[in-house]
Amino acid sequence: MKDIKSKVQAINPSIQALDMTELVEKTGNVYEALCVIASRAKQLNVDIKHELYQKLDEFAVSTDAIEEIHENKEQIEISKFYERIPNPVIISLDEYRNNELHFSYRNRRDSDDV
Repeated sequence: MKDIKSKVQAINPSIQALDMTELVEKTGNVYEALCVIASRAKQLNVDIKHELYQKLDEFAVSTDAIEEIHENKEQIEISKFYERIPNPVIISLDEYRNNELHFSYRNRRDSDDV
């Protein structure tokens, strides 16, 4: 995955209305376009969670007392950053609209075969 920090800086985290014909242009079908966007969003979600957990594990402190909670300013700042980034669906939609997603179909049947 590319550097998520630099990638999401330019993306507006708010949901906006879209022209559906723009989405359909690349696939010819709104459901296929949404499937491509959703698949990429799932990938991004896994990557972002993995990256977050890796960074937070650097600050992990193992103690015997469950009640003991250690607050670390760096850990809090990392968590705040990941809370502010746009939803993975918004990121994947932005990638789709900017032609940054490359997709193909596995085992796609031609209309002549059906």
